Amino acid sequence: MKISVAMCTFNGSRFLAPQLESIAAQDRPPDELVVCDDGSSDGCEEIVREFSRRVAFPTRLLINDKRLGSTKNFQKAISLCEGEIVALADQDDVWYPPKLRRIANAFQSSPGMVAVFSDADLIDEQSNSLNTRLWRSFSFGPREQERFAAGHALNILVKHPVVTGATVAFRKKFINLLVPIPPNHIHDRWLSFLLAACGQFGTIAEPLMQYRRHEQQQVGPGILTQRAQFARAKNTGSDFYFEEIGRFQQLRERLEQYGTTFPYSALGNREISRKVSHQEHRARLPRKSVARIPRVLREVFNGGYWRYSEGWRSVAKDLVIR
Repeated sequence: MKISVAMCTFNGSRFLAPQLESIAAQDRPPDELVVCDDGSSDGCEEIVREFSRRVAFPTRLLINDKRLGSTKNFQKAISLCEGEIVALADQDDVWYPPKLRRIANAFQSSPGMVAVFSDADLIDEQSNSLNTRLWRSFSFGPREQERFAAGHALNILVKHPVVTGATVAFRKKFINLLVPIPPNHIHDRWLSFLLAACGQFGTIAEPLMQYRRHEQQQVGPGILTQRAQFARAKNTGSDFYFEEIGRFQQLRERLEQYGTTFPYSALGNREISRKVSHQEHRARLPRKSVARIPRVLREVFNGGYWRYSEGWRSVAKDLVIR
């Protein structure tokens, strides 16, 4: 079983060297490292080239002629990988030595495994521990972890994204179902949902890496303060819900395009339809709080807030904040 590591770089030289060293220090080395650089101007290219000259495994560096952006750059890196398994890597994290070995063991112990992802420890810009883990920051608790591992990944992913791309590895043979990735999607969510529609999606509860939080990253997890939660809720309006609806409709189109090639396409389409209905409910709530009450209560009684949003927190948001 050959494992390829797909990494994207863009002006990340500050953290790139430690990440590369952690990949080189794996107790099960990768069979290749594919790095796609999106036009960095801070020395990323030189760091990767110097690294490639002193490691035993092949390291391929490709410089984009024009800037692709994170999603399309990862699509390119994945497509260029030659291994049976593709493990994604961000430029600013740090892997623990057993990461690739644990991933390989997961696939070898279950031939039907389509993909696997792990937890991670959160660190800051100076590599100090933030004393929490990635899954906790997503409210991906033990109960959801058990359901995910038991085959209910689509039901969880339609509710909220819990899979971070930097922790994922998957079988390359599914690539034609996954690409092209629409440019309005973050690759993490697109890939994880479609992979869950392909078959068994495994979980590794132990942290296999350090996930770095810093100001320059495009998106990032983290436990928010109450003030930050309120500010985010206040800024989440109809436009957000309609954009979410559009992205889920794109996922449905991909499932319908390939039909039964996705073994769980029927479940995926059903969950998407219910998610879209729930998001439309939230997007179209009246502005006057009194008028919202009966509509919110109907969605409470049918369980939509718990299956497709964040339960009482979302109820409170729709009743009080809008």
